[in-house]
Amino acid sequence: FASPSSLLPGSDCRLLPFSPWSLYGPILFLPNWWDRIVLQVWDESQWLQNFCMRKGTFMELCELLSHALKRQDTRMRAALTIQKRVAIALWKLATPDSYRSVANQFGVGKSTVGVAVARAIVDLLLHKVVTLGDVQAIIDGFAAMGFPNCGGAIDGTHIPILGPEHQGGQYINRKGYFSMVLQALVDHKGRFTNINVGWPGKVHDARVFKNSGLFKRLQQGMPTVILGDPAYPLMPWLMKPYTGALDTEKELFNYRLSKCRMVVECAFGRLKARWRSLLTRSDLSPKNIPIVIAACCVLHNLSTTLPKHTVHHPTPNPTFRTYKPAQRRKGVLNACNVYCACHFSS
Repeated sequence: FASPSSLLPGSDCRLLPFSPWSLYGPILFLPNWWDRIVLQVWDESQWLQNFCMRKGTFMELCELLSHALKRQDTRMRAALTIQKRVAIALWKLATPDSYRSVANQFGVGKSTVGVAVARAIVDLLLHKVVTLGDVQAIIDGFAAMGFPNCGGAIDGTHIPILGPEHQGGQYINRKGYFSMVLQALVDHKGRFTNINVGWPGKVHDARVFKNSGLFKRLQQGMPTVILGDPAYPLMPWLMKPYTGALDTEKELFNYRLSKCRMVVECAFGRLKARWRSLLTRSDLSPKNIPIVIAACCVLHNLSTTLPKHTVHHPTPNPTFRTYKPAQRRKGVLNACNVYCACHFSS
């Protein structure tokens, strides 16, 4: 390896042990590493790989959070810049690193890597970013995929956590590990339009849904329908697949419903692939875990990059009913691959 002095002459730096940055060569730790390397040297690909968003999006996020995160300098030391505080939070959310390793990476104290930035994201941006948006555009998007008058797809996913000290049994899900439930409604592009987080992993998806604010609003009347899996109750405004013995018309209905409903599965996969702290057991308190999960959902909407042109999804051909089951399964898989390639490529 080259010596630190030869890499940055005159700087006080040293090589760090292996970390994700070792993909770019020897790792340096400097007091002003953030200002001199990241902000001035890194290109867009490095920003996407390490912070899961482009530099322009990062700067816009800092501007939105500036009022809540700005701190004053003291006689003892200068306050951390807003950009550095947000970068520390994004690094923690985007990697499974511990609080100590993230603190060492940025040259700050362990207590600095907290949930303050995540709380500011939720308080200031949740109701602005996680919204329904243009309803007609969503309806048209699902109609192009084969399901008319659809306003979204709903499902739940489990976020692993450490077992709480009290009532730990309530957080053991059906797969046998401690978790917290994230329920989300997404549009045709995989953006979250409504989230409900905080229920213990043992609670069934239908119960989470019936106790959510979304259910109460839908009960008051909705001109469109939403799509769910068999775990959800059948309602005038909630469509779910047929079960049992199916004729060709019911199979066609299930095919179209599943083709449109898979966008929520892709959204959860994209969320956890970007913000990889959601894949590891969170050691935060049950009070703070929902804040971090909600912040990741906000960042998912902010950082999602979509193609410039809308891709047309043709409806299934009427001759579909003559297909064999194996051909239908292959068609669903191909449709899933095409959708993910078109809508989630960055």
